[in-house]
Amino acid sequence: MSVLIYIELDNGSIKKTSLETVAYGAKVAAQTGGQAIVLAIGKSDSDELEKAGDFGAEKVLHASDEKLSHENSMAYADILVQAAESTQSKIIILPKSGLGDAMAARAAAKLKAGIVSGVTALPETEGGFKVTRSIFTGKAFSTVEIKSDIKILVVKKNAIELDESSVGTVKATVETFSPQLRDADFQATVVEVEKASGEVSLTEAQVIVSGGRGMKGPENWQPLVDLANALGAATGCSKPVSDLDWRPHHEHIGQTGIKVAPNLYIACGISGAIQHLAGVNGSKCIVVINKDPEAPFFKAADYGIVGDVFEILPKLTEAARAIK
Repeated sequence: MSVLIYIELDNGSIKKTSLETVAYGAKVAAQTGGQAIVLAIGKSDSDELEKAGDFGAEKVLHASDEKLSHENSMAYADILVQAAESTQSKIIILPKSGLGDAMAARAAAKLKAGIVSGVTALPETEGGFKVTRSIFTGKAFSTVEIKSDIKILVVKKNAIELDESSVGTVKATVETFSPQLRDADFQATVVEVEKASGEVSLTEAQVIVSGGRGMKGPENWQPLVDLANALGAATGCSKPVSDLDWRPHHEHIGQTGIKVAPNLYIACGISGAIQHLAGVNGSKCIVVINKDPEAPFFKAADYGIVGDVFEILPKLTEAARAIK
């Protein structure tokens, strides 16, 4: 029985969240005695796709067509279904993202599959097939049993550790996959894509430095940006900051903005409203800097610094530069 793992590409490169998904899928394949097969859709070269082998994949199916240059959940889901049927895969795994969730839902309907999103741990396969998922914006976990023949798992970021020591040791074989493309899947087409350049993507960032109203205004943001540059981090902000147009709206992190799960999240002058916490509770380590010792964010922090952000940020930046 094969395990089919979908990976997302960014300008031809495999996203880190997708490498985590490959590592997760390879472990599921080992549990179930199956073969870990990866599906990549879009433009990329074989050298890049072979990297999936470093994390346990045995084979990569690559579907590339001019029509597939831009993400299209309808077409991509159709291709996922065709790949699952071609490989006779009973377990399909995707990374959790806007695209991943949309593809998984459409594929589940076509395949009559059970689907669980927000998966945080490897399944229990003795006496059934049970998976643990994050619920209530990460405040609790539930165990779900999937009884359908075909199972779809959408894996949350940081659900599994990447073994960086294995990188470069194994190469997966890359095969061309030529699915049938239906005109009905292309009723809506992408006319233009504008991407922010020179910035670290929030969803892929390993470190994020984020600011709130405690930064007092857009003219005071440079110390935060300096620390982010010193750490090679992405910058983010709370909802009030984006609402006030202090920072671009694509930096808004929270329940109604972008949900992130970096290894390190540094919150500067953010009180820690429940909506913001919902967007960052997947972070491995949270550091809070706030002059108010009663700020709610301290209850969720792994480390807290009580003090003035404008005094503390330059010192952290200096220390980060010294280490490098």
